[in-house]
Amino acid sequence: MLAAAPLLGGAETLCALGGGDGRLLLFALDHPGAATELRLFEGAVRGLSWAPHPGLPPSTAALLVSGPDGEMLWLDVTHHPGQAPRVRLMGRYLLPPCKQRWHTCAAFLPQEGLLVCGDRRGSLLLFPCSSSPGQAAESTSITNGGTDSVGEDSGSELEPSGLLHKEALPLEAPVSVLFGLHGKTGVTSVACHKGYIYSTGRDGVYRQLRLRGQQLEVLQKHRPCKGLQWIEELCFTPSGDLLVLGFHADNFVVWSSRTGGNLHCVPCGGGHRSWSYWSSPSAEAFAFIKSGDVMLYHREAEPCEQQVLLASLHGREIACVQRLGAVEVPGHTTLNVFVTGSEDTTACVLALDERSRAAVPLARLSDHISSVRALALAGPAGPGDDSFGGKGLSALLFSAGGRAQIGCYQLLCTGDPASESAVACQVVHVASHRLDEHWERKKNRHKLVKMDPETRYMSLSVVPGTSTEQLPTPWKFLAAACSDGSVRLFGLLEAARKLVLVAESFYHQRCVLKVEAFLHARAGGERRHLLCSAATDGSVAFWDITSPITDAVDALHRVEGEMQPLALGAPLLTVMAHSCGVNSLHVRETPEGQYLVASGSDDGSIHVCLLEVALGKGETAAGTCLRVLERVARPCAHAAHVTGIRVLRPDLLLSASVDQRLTLWRWGPGGLEALSTTFFHVPDLAEVDCWEVREAGGELHYYCVLCGQGLEMLRGTAPPETPPQQGPH
Repeated sequence: MLAAAPLLGGAETLCALGGGDGRLLLFALDHPGAATELRLFEGAVRGLSWAPHPGLPPSTAALLVSGPDGEMLWLDVTHHPGQAPRVRLMGRYLLPPCKQRWHTCAAFLPQEGLLVCGDRRGSLLLFPCSSSPGQAAESTSITNGGTDSVGEDSGSELEPSGLLHKEALPLEAPVSVLFGLHGKTGVTSVACHKGYIYSTGRDGVYRQLRLRGQQLEVLQKHRPCKGLQWIEELCFTPSGDLLVLGFHADNFVVWSSRTGGNLHCVPCGGGHRSWSYWSSPSAEAFAFIKSGDVMLYHREAEPCEQQVLLASLHGREIACVQRLGAVEVPGHTTLNVFVTGSEDTTACVLALDERSRAAVPLARLSDHISSVRALALAGPAGPGDDSFGGKGLSALLFSAGGRAQIGCYQLLCTGDPASESAVACQVVHVASHRLDEHWERKKNRHKLVKMDPETRYMSLSVVPGTSTEQLPTPWKFLAAACSDGSVRLFGLLEAARKLVLVAESFYHQRCVLKVEAFLHARAGGERRHLLCSAATDGSVAFWDITSPITDAVDALHRVEGEMQPLALGAPLLTVMAHSCGVNSLHVRETPEGQYLVASGSDDGSIHVCLLEVALGKGETAAGTCLRVLERVARPCAHAAHVTGIRVLRPDLLLSASVDQRLTLWRWGPGGLEALSTTFFHVPDLAEVDCWEVREAGGELHYYCVLCGQGLEMLRGTAPPETPPQQGPH
């Protein structure tokens, strides 16, 4: 094995050779004759790597060597010009048992006294290491006898008794293990940057981690681009860009996280070869060995002729949008923070400045394997958590879409005047779920019918009011509309980082497009969790999911987080609201305790109904009754699909359509009356989100954000409220 590392300053380069008999040869490339030879193991050297260690002097580098039975040695190698390198044994570590038991990469954490390394099994390991003067001197006294004798005569061989020197140091086990984090193909690199740890692997992803106490915690998993199956390392540029170096088939690829595209693609035959990449503001070079020849690609820096007028937020159309909230930053206007999901399989957290009209991405979630079609927010998720650096705008984000995949993340956005966007965003991955995961774990799965891998989540809605004293455990529940005709209910336990399917129903027997969950509370404290679902046949169903939630919590306590899905039951009421698919749905409670349900359809119609909830004496769902007090339908309200609708007030509705019209409606005794229409510029509208802001003078404004082939935010002034005697009954 061979590993080389330039010393600080770049004047000298140290080279290490490990042999199959446990020998280690160390020398400087400018003086190969002055070498130090050691015999470290009885068996072969299996892993060899230089590890960045910020605390070492310029003439010293840290070397990690793996041998048989998972033993790993930390050696400090010091080089003086014209002399053989001097070696000090600093630590001995024991890797966890596995078939391929050696390390592949390592790095020392600055100012933490810890060593993080990756192994051939794909695991990430954290070891304690001491940098105190007392323990360093102890290590020196243990090994100086052997290395000095070797240093005086580089051709001499260390006696077999030299193996006993390392026995004076104990074998230390890892304090934190993330087993198989990068799969079975191995970890290729680890790096520390701005207080975070980054790891890459041959599974095509890189991860961002942080240290909490003495435990490694994964924050995010990033998949740079489709087809990049082998990521070798990361490069942090002075300009703030993160370059991902890897291989796509037989091409070497340099991918930029800032532009979201490839900077270079060099045909080289694949990653199973020796190679090196070097970059500076003035030039770039890539060298590799192929068929015994050294190939070099070199490029001088050239002025970029392409000018980006407006950077894209996504590579394809935006399928969903949710507003997280507003962040106040001194010296800036109020910044609105949104989350968008796209057909390009990513979700983006972005800040939109009303004054500059610039949308700046804050964070990008790229661990979905298919399109992100639905988003839902549950908050706050613990504002003021010291681990995030203080108070801020906090929430739990659920994202879902193709391949029946759901992800849950914790978001925290705080003001940061020093950054380009004036907002800093921290993202922590909490949990994820795929419907076919339980099928993959079955022993007799070849005898069973697998669930449809093309099942898509069309809509998400967080069930409100579940994190209360009435439930013994702080579970959060999420309702999902599914393309396979089911309405599914999931439970999230943040402490265990588990997302569990708890109940489902195939009542609709066709693709379910929308779900909306709402809470009904009476003065006596009785609460009911209600759910509204809409399908492609134009039907809107209403469910009481109180009993399934209670039963699910009890079952999850008994089986410790794993359970068979319960039956969601039958809906309380079904209304045929439209002649075809329902693409937009919204529920709002009125001051009288009733519920206004508005929906929009593919046929361009709008339907509004007023519901009243009547609770019987029983505690079961049978004691809940829904009554329709009033229904209003407006055919041909738009010339195309109505893909966004919001109830702003009990007498005020907002609808948006693929015909690029945004219409404000007043609901009264005479039905729906159009108040105003505005044309917007986003083609193929997918979703709308609305919120209200009361200005300093007391004037109320309504804001809405629209997404599709682009993103647009509009502001409108609220019309006067309808007198109570003219309102709906």
